[in-house]
Amino acid sequence: MVVLKLQSAQFFTAPCEIRSRKRGNGQKFSRIIRCGIAEASGEPAPLGQKTKYNDGPFEKVFMTLFAKKMERYANSKEQTKKIGWWDFLYDYERFVDASKRVMQGKNRMQQQLVVREVLLSMLPPGAPAQFRKLFPPTKWACEFNASITVPFFQWLVGPSEVVEVEVNGIKQRSGVHIKKCRYLENSGCVGMCVNMCKIPTQDFFTNEFGLPLTMNPNFEDMSCEMIYGQVPPLFEEDPVSKQPCYKDICSMSNPSSSLCPKLLA
Repeated sequence: MVVLKLQSAQFFTAPCEIRSRKRGNGQKFSRIIRCGIAEASGEPAPLGQKTKYNDGPFEKVFMTLFAKKMERYANSKEQTKKIGWWDFLYDYERFVDASKRVMQGKNRMQQQLVVREVLLSMLPPGAPAQFRKLFPPTKWACEFNASITVPFFQWLVGPSEVVEVEVNGIKQRSGVHIKKCRYLENSGCVGMCVNMCKIPTQDFFTNEFGLPLTMNPNFEDMSCEMIYGQVPPLFEEDPVSKQPCYKDICSMSNPSSSLCPKLLA
């Protein structure tokens, strides 16, 4: 998630738009393709329905780069069937599939370490130290990172918005409300949410970048709240550590377990 802020800002400042016009019999035809969420309402689909997205080439480039980095750590080298005329690019389904294959045969800590290594590999040398200099843990730094999270993370988590939160008794606009997390919605897996996104992202910002971050997924409606400036709790004290599986939608679930088996050490 981190790499998008430092290396690809120029690609995600606005939805992409492709226009094509044809002339024939005196008529003009126009076609507009917008990248991003494809629901008519412009909002994620209701719970129980899968949100439709229209990803453009730049979104798919980063899905591909991130997935190929992760595949180096996957036990299974088998890939999902390629589709479309740009077969060398991954779509979101293949991106999520790469995450699932990384999880296989690894415990919770090993999964989180893979994400850390992937994030570090996508940054130039010395990037964490430079980030610490540019963004010390001030109110401004927290609010700035929240503001750029919204456009830069849309391909990964879906639509989000900056919200006011309270950090250490101070109200500030350093919160990001993810309306319905695309990663959680497509994976349907509590363990993937926690081990491949929440914990390693929190850890990376807090320990590598020196900017505390807490992520609070809501498994009831698949939303999530990111709070820049708030130190994350220990895993054992975090409510997610007791979260059960999505038994009806997760292919890796264990119906007999009271909590997601991927959360076990």
